Amino acid sequence: MTSRPIVTVQAAKEGEKSGASLALPSVFRAPIRPDILNFVHDQMRKNTRQPYAVHVKAGHQVSAESWGTGRAVARIPRVRGGGTSRSGQGAFGNMCRGGRMFAPTKTWRKWHRRINVQQRRFAVASAIAATGVTSLVMARGHRIEKISEVPLVVSDSVQDLKKTKEAVAFLKRVKAWPDIQKVYASQRFRAGRGKMRNRARIQKRGPLVIYAKDNGLCRAFRNIPGVTLICVSRLNLLKLAPGGHLGRFVIWSESAFRQLDQIYAKSKLPDNKMASTDLTGILRSDEVKAAVRPRQARQARAVLKKNPLKNVNVMAKLNPYALVLKRKAILAQRKALAKKRKADAPASSQKQQQKKQPAAKKAKQAAVKGKAVKK
Repeated sequence: MTSRPIVTVQAAKEGEKSGASLALPSVFRAPIRPDILNFVHDQMRKNTRQPYAVHVKAGHQVSAESWGTGRAVARIPRVRGGGTSRSGQGAFGNMCRGGRMFAPTKTWRKWHRRINVQQRRFAVASAIAATGVTSLVMARGHRIEKISEVPLVVSDSVQDLKKTKEAVAFLKRVKAWPDIQKVYASQRFRAGRGKMRNRARIQKRGPLVIYAKDNGLCRAFRNIPGVTLICVSRLNLLKLAPGGHLGRFVIWSESAFRQLDQIYAKSKLPDNKMASTDLTGILRSDEVKAAVRPRQARQARAVLKKNPLKNVNVMAKLNPYALVLKRKAILAQRKALAKKRKADAPASSQKQQQKKQPAAKKAKQAAVKGKAVKK
């Protein structure tokens, strides 16, 4: 996200006066969201696919029938007839020679994708904002060490270029030619089967030139490798962020740069949730400190380890059902004790009676002896 308020216009042709200043359009302050951009780019790429499928009758254009069981061979359908080595061979299956493929492809697959308009606009705004961040542009591999500033805005005379040599002189004047040399150095043959499918040569991307009116500009730049041209009224995410990668080097014409505010005037641009992402500085600011309570120092206490087999409360934290078990054990113990006492009660009464009987006998004997003495 670019935060500079003013951009300087560079001279496109030799002898022109430069130094005019333009206010930075608000779209350059949009949040940069690589996740949304990658998603929308992926969905847009799917909309260019062409349906393909194997032939409906492929692998089935032969008369074959299974021999059934009992012949010690597989039950796969086999070609009828005789007189040739083809008869008796397996057919139809994907494991058979000349058979169909597994799950034959269909033309009615879901090839294209619908994209939400708001998501598409968000992605384009993020891509434009990323073109104004020098670090993102350099991280993408563009050679912009010598240019004056990013975003690079040039005068409208660039739209009047008609010859390729004029376009080359312009790129050298604004110090963008090293990016073209990078493209020349990257030209190579593709690895893989693409060489056989009319896409043998590959190269890196160069600068993107965005204009407002074509007065011969496209003819001047079309033979320079890596350069892409696009009108500001038809901004395309596939050109602004090729491959879903943010930060393409963009050269704006002055009139195209001015039109950005008009293009996004009717739509609500995405905004950042936070004006400042320095969260540490915000928390340490005097305003925040005055609103929150002071920091409370905690006393460091040593952790006292307790044995749950000896401490009921600790055991209850580990196993709340232990309290229920302990209560049941206490009740069972009380019940057994009461039963034991009830069983011991009759035996004790008999012993007391036996103790009382000898005393009664002694009393009777003493009484008998007393009577005898009196006589």
